[in-house]
Amino acid sequence: MTATGLTTIGFIGAGHIGSQLARLAVAHGYQVVLSNSRGPETLSELVAELGPQATASTPAQAAAAGDLVVVTVPFKNYLEVPAEPLAGKVVIDTNNYYWERDGRITPLEEETTTVSELLQAHLPTSKVVKGVNNIMAADLTTDGSPAGTHDRRALPIAGDDAAAKALVTALFDEFGFDTVDAGPLAEGWRFQRDTPAYVTKMTAPVAVEKLAAAKRYADMTAEALATADAEHQSQQA
Repeated sequence: MTATGLTTIGFIGAGHIGSQLARLAVAHGYQVVLSNSRGPETLSELVAELGPQATASTPAQAAAAGDLVVVTVPFKNYLEVPAEPLAGKVVIDTNNYYWERDGRITPLEEETTTVSELLQAHLPTSKVVKGVNNIMAADLTTDGSPAGTHDRRALPIAGDDAAAKALVTALFDEFGFDTVDAGPLAEGWRFQRDTPAYVTKMTAPVAVEKLAAAKRYADMTAEALATADAEHQSQQA
């Protein structure tokens, strides 16, 4: 029995973050159903690595199969996420907005909404929780540790549904991470790209401080924004 009581996690997107989360899920006894935009056959190598607990399918099938579903796609493709099979389900949104890849998206540029709020609007009957967007993929399978460990790494989350956030918190704890609740989805900007909590190794108390220190892009000087961006780009290189 898994710590959450769930059996299957569906993945819409199986890139760096998705594949690492799938490895964690399998290691903790979950079945995983993987999908991407290129077809199930392109995931044969990953499925073979993960073993009998893993299968590959279409995004709609992965959405239908998952007790909980992870959406981890380039943000420009979020409208392609199948909404109907995700009705009523908890959806973990790992996405970030990178204008260099996604193109300029006016409401995000103007900071009138956030990435996860846009996904929630696309999935009106789902319970979206923003998370795992501010950690390097490789760290997911190396930085986890048992509950109570000194300096245990913490991951922030944001969401509008308390029960959904509690479930994601239990899952992250099982995977080896503390969780810090940043508030509703509207506060998800506090750990987006170029904020103090983005791709930063931190304990829960430090995460609280860094979330509080976040500034809107419009309130950051051009120099500070450029410095933060350069630092985060180098960490991802």
